[in-house]
Amino acid sequence: MMKLTILGCYAATPRTLTNPTSQLLEIKNHMFLIDCGEGTQVQLRKHKIKFSRINHIFISHLHGDHFFGLPGLVSTFRLLGREKELHVYGPKGIKEAITLLLKLGDSWTNYNLYFHELTAKESVLVYEDDKVTVETIPLNHRVYTNGYLFKEKIGQRKLNIEVAEKYKIDKLYYQNIKNGKDITLDSGKTIPNSELTFSPDVPMSYAFCSDTAYKPDIVPIIKNATVLYHESTFLHNEEELAKKTKHATAKEAAVIAAEARVGTLVLGHYSTRYKSIELFKTEAKEVFGNVRLAEDGKVFEF
Repeated sequence: MMKLTILGCYAATPRTLTNPTSQLLEIKNHMFLIDCGEGTQVQLRKHKIKFSRINHIFISHLHGDHFFGLPGLVSTFRLLGREKELHVYGPKGIKEAITLLLKLGDSWTNYNLYFHELTAKESVLVYEDDKVTVETIPLNHRVYTNGYLFKEKIGQRKLNIEVAEKYKIDKLYYQNIKNGKDITLDSGKTIPNSELTFSPDVPMSYAFCSDTAYKPDIVPIIKNATVLYHESTFLHNEEELAKKTKHATAKEAAVIAAEARVGTLVLGHYSTRYKSIELFKTEAKEVFGNVRLAEDGKVFEF
């Protein structure tokens, strides 16, 4: 299961009821913070999320509505006595921006703070462990911008306990079976792993794409993603304004989702000029069927 908590999903400035971009992705026991607009700390507290579980933060670009909450969060970690290291991934310049504030305030962290600055124009792997990988999705905005693709690795096969007990296989061998090995009984008969196990769950993936103009060449990168979050700042009747500001329309987001054959499209980064965000969903559904709307405070489980 993947869990996505929308901490903020509106464009431009914070309002009393809406926040700029920030979201929390829980995948394979990881808790990844994606973008960190103003108000992120407050939203994290509202959702009772343990700050200590956040060890990796991914920043798409250096516009204020996507990272102005980061200096405060880094400082709060210090005030809370954090000891575990923190990794921040983002465009070149993010280290200078954050460390300047720490320097001027004479408030260096008492934990190790690592910056992974990005400059590549093609998709690159930025994080990997035994459970997940994270790759960049090069986007087209007014400044250097990346989305991120979070992918589960294929897990272990699942033990068919009934079959294992039928052959009276010792529990000592269960882990080897999960690792894909056949088992040879005392009688000399070999039981193939396919009989002893079920296939692992299909790996899930989450593609985060904000902010960007319509960019169809990201389709191969996000192909068959379980979930795609794609910005939809404008409706299509303001396509020219979207092009001018290098943002996307709801229709364009839906075209990307359809061409990439993703499972679910989540729209966000709405301009506040519109009376109802339902307008974005209506427009997108004309192109792609499975559309959901991000809203501040909304939690999705996939």
